[in-house]
Amino acid sequence: MKYFPQIERLESVTIILPVINETTALRQTVEIILQDVKRELIRELLIVVCKKTTPESMATIGELQQELPDLVVVLHQKLPHIGGALRDAFEVARGSHVIMMATDLETNPKDVRLLIEEEQKNPSGIVTASRWVSGGAFHGYSKIKLICNWIFQKSFSMLYLTRLTDMTFAYRIIPTKLVRAIQWEELRHPFSLECIIKPLRLGVPVTEIPSAWTSRTEGESQNTFLRNFEYFWIGLKARFGSKASFLRPVPKNS
Repeated sequence: MKYFPQIERLESVTIILPVINETTALRQTVEIILQDVKRELIRELLIVVCKKTTPESMATIGELQQELPDLVVVLHQKLPHIGGALRDAFEVARGSHVIMMATDLETNPKDVRLLIEEEQKNPSGIVTASRWVSGGAFHGYSKIKLICNWIFQKSFSMLYLTRLTDMTFAYRIIPTKLVRAIQWEELRHPFSLECIIKPLRLGVPVTEIPSAWTSRTEGESQNTFLRNFEYFWIGLKARFGSKASFLRPVPKNS
């Protein structure tokens, strides 16, 4: 039994760009994507904002809307936190696939093209970036965080019987039909783990490409070190939950 939708081809992508306090980094992210990716493949640049988004960031977003009226779409999130921003974006995305990434240059915008190219080989699967495979890297990560991350990745790859090396790096491309078929739970940063382990349990094929993480130079992170321990709850819950419980109810009129 197939628990996930089959997608024949990648038609276009919705690139989700959550913004809190990014300005220059946001503009650079958009410019690099437009330089590297064919315009016909980009359905929209979906910029997600919230009450915490700074006036400076909103000004930059306004400029981008004027410069790229056919591409830039602004979404005011209703669900809280970063996981809520992504979940809200999933519901309105118009591309056949969604790309999750950061707008502070912690995710390398040049790898958007590589994610798309790899996804085109298997449009029903997921392509995710990894900092741990050959060619990937961490720039500006503290030694203690690096050790903790390595232990976590190894532990959960064994728990899930997978060869994936980086299950918490929220830089990936996923079919839109898939993200709308799954019942999501997390609202904070652990959503980055949930949105890979539930598809894994459902049998979705996942491919990794190398990518480098670079510490932000603009604004400040909304994630704290202690909050990283929240990843364990969803990781264990999803591992031992039933596959059927991961799926959203099918509307009666469908």
